[in-house]
Amino acid sequence: MHDTLNTNPPKTRLYRLVEMSPGIATWITIFGALLSSYFAPLWAVYIVIVFDVYWIIKVLYWVIHLFHSYKRYLQTAQVDWLHKLQDHPKHTEMLHVVFLPTYKEGKDIIEQTIQALSKSTFPTQRIVPVLALEEKDSERAVPIAEDLKQKYKHIFFDFLITVHPYGKAGEIPGKGSNTNWAGHQITQWLKDNHSEIPHENIIVSSFDIDSVVAPQYFAYLTYTYLTHPDPTHASYQPIPMFNNNIWTSTSFARVTANSTTFWLLAELARPERLFTFSSHSMSLKALIDVGYWQKDIVSEDSRIFLQCYIKNNGNYKVVPLFMPVSMDNVHAGSFWKTVQELYKQQRRWAWGVENLPYMVHHFAGNKKIPRKMKWYYIFNQAEGMYTWATAPIIIFVLGRFPFWIGQGAFQDTAIRQSAPVVLHYLLSSAMIGMFAVGLLSLFLLPKRPDNQPRWKYLMVGLQWILIPITMVVFGAIPAIDAQTRLMFNKPLGFRVTEKKR
Repeated sequence: MHDTLNTNPPKTRLYRLVEMSPGIATWITIFGALLSSYFAPLWAVYIVIVFDVYWIIKVLYWVIHLFHSYKRYLQTAQVDWLHKLQDHPKHTEMLHVVFLPTYKEGKDIIEQTIQALSKSTFPTQRIVPVLALEEKDSERAVPIAEDLKQKYKHIFFDFLITVHPYGKAGEIPGKGSNTNWAGHQITQWLKDNHSEIPHENIIVSSFDIDSVVAPQYFAYLTYTYLTHPDPTHASYQPIPMFNNNIWTSTSFARVTANSTTFWLLAELARPERLFTFSSHSMSLKALIDVGYWQKDIVSEDSRIFLQCYIKNNGNYKVVPLFMPVSMDNVHAGSFWKTVQELYKQQRRWAWGVENLPYMVHHFAGNKKIPRKMKWYYIFNQAEGMYTWATAPIIIFVLGRFPFWIGQGAFQDTAIRQSAPVVLHYLLSSAMIGMFAVGLLSLFLLPKRPDNQPRWKYLMVGLQWILIPITMVVFGAIPAIDAQTRLMFNKPLGFRVTEKKR
């Protein structure tokens, strides 16, 4: 089963057709909107109005879940999780292994992450940081890792360093292949040195190297794990917040990053829809059962959930953690370099569309997963990818085309005169989501550094007027880019986003 779940299936004709389908649907929508705007503008206007109404309903539904999750977030922050955890008889038996893959990041970024682990309220003598290096960067990274190990190893159960060999067959360079290698190394280390610890008592976390956890994170995670009715059949998903450098990043980067935070925050209120994203945790037992993170894809963070879901015939869930993991906004030094890096990051995230054919392939071959759940996941994945690529274009761009290029008697009809007003009010109604996230973004801000002026609070609130631009430039376009590449079988490959402080 490992060989079929932690590698990509053979690309049969049917598999390629499913790979191509998101790009085909997106381009049919774009060209269809352009052609209908010219040849059948009246029908184009009706379709745009219906789509805008659908989008308003979707946004309102999303806002309700967003504020529900925000309430849970506030409640979670008020609890002393270590105190609650101490009432559980098994809490002293648990061990946390934290994978921290790194490639070309500076010592300051790596050390901030280690420092956050060292300040955990959960006993640090039950935490094992694993700095997962790349051989290609080892000359620079190994001395940094060894220095940090000497400085912090006395705080933890152990402090481990792995070096992923470069150019292994069947891999693509990236986080997935690095953590796959590190996972095998740590499993062997446990077998050789701590074989008495059951795998179900070990929680593994895969973090980006800039992930800074809250002091209570591991106490909360451990409590959630130990009180779950079936903890080894679940992954645990925190809230990704991009607050490490939020006061010095650009407005475009802040809006785009916060949009991701709010999207996942709302999704946490609907755990039946959740996939793992970026930083996540799970039992070592579940990780070994599926053969570790997949090493030949870009989106290993979401794929690991599908691997577990399929391996366990649908008996696997994602449990929401209403506590943040803080990461860096994209910041590459200059404005235009940051814009380029931000676009490439969003394109890499949109490459998660590669999960759709994998899902369809394995669902078709698994008769034990309920058919209802198969269709539920396939629809959510397909609809999400489709609207990611098309909704901003339809709402902000294509919806105007019938009035600009529509031909014939359409220009003299009543609908031609009234539709712009209707669309204006619909668009204004849809912006309720913008006001919601603008308000929440102020409450979620970390403390303002002394070297940052007070007026930046106003900037953070007003920056949400950029959302129509960010939704198109850093949302729809990179998603179209990713889907088109997959349609033409042009693999993207994993690219580490440049982040400077």
